[in-house]
Amino acid sequence: MSDLDKTLLKTLDKIELNNINHPAWDAPIICRVEVDLPGWLAQLTGENKWEVYSEDEDETCISFAMREKAGKTAPKLAPKLAEVTLYHNGYAVVDVEGKALFDGSLTSGTSDCAHLSYFHAESGEPIVLN
Repeated sequence: MSDLDKTLLKTLDKIELNNINHPAWDAPIICRVEVDLPGWLAQLTGENKWEVYSEDEDETCISFAMREKAGKTAPKLAPKLAEVTLYHNGYAVVDVEGKALFDGSLTSGTSDCAHLSYFHAESGEPIVLN
């Protein structure tokens, strides 16, 4: 058997291996991102008393209006305001007092305050990825 014949056989073996039917890989899944918004804002700003006071959702994202809680040291100062926008594709934007603090992918492991979960779309059963 020539080297060319051996190469062709190896290539055919690889093609056959790639044609194995994987029905579980064809099933639709849902990816859910859970974010601890006050914790994430505390991580970004160094100030740990944030609260959500309103939210607005549209087709592509959810925006949260947040404010810094008044503390005992300066209860009469105007609270800092922030807006956190979480896009359905995993992208996020955080502005505090009009200054951008974060603009990027939340799903790429950029924060310990975000957790990804995966579920079967039809059954709702959790999926564990290795």
